[in-house]
Amino acid sequence: MSEPNASAFRRAILALAGGSCDDRIVRLAADLARPTHGELVGVHVVEVGWSMPLDADVAARSEEAQQILDHAELAAETLKARLEPVLLQAREVGAALVDEATERGADLLVVGLPYRTRYGGDFAIGHTIPYVLKHAPCEVWVVREPIPAEPVPMVATAGVGKEQR
Repeated sequence: MSEPNASAFRRAILALAGGSCDDRIVRLAADLARPTHGELVGVHVVEVGWSMPLDADVAARSEEAQQILDHAELAAETLKARLEPVLLQAREVGAALVDEATERGADLLVVGLPYRTRYGGDFAIGHTIPYVLKHAPCEVWVVREPIPAEPVPMVATAGVGKEQR
């Protein structure tokens, strides 16, 4: 980890996936960028399957992708920060993020990690984050969402016939 007081960056790439981590990533980066006027670039990557040509116009037709970028841009704006939205399409999300960080000379690449478990309950990190950690030309921050609270078990009440939490 860098020095605790050296959290400033010139340019950060924020990997936006449309999940619950996006708001957390934008808030964190905006708070850190504000004092030094760091540049925020929000990147959403639409994966193109191997059965389609890479230049197929998939991303431009994706209303969901545009909504993800619009939401992040608005979130940054409310935090008094400017976020440049970028929509990419690629075969692999990790490679696209690393390429974008390289091309833009980013100091920081921030990726979100939803708390997911596989069959059997093991925590799952996926394949994008290990790729980014191994190949990124800059610092990488992985922001994991909190572990979800356990659901409250249902308990039957004697004589009433209703369940209570």
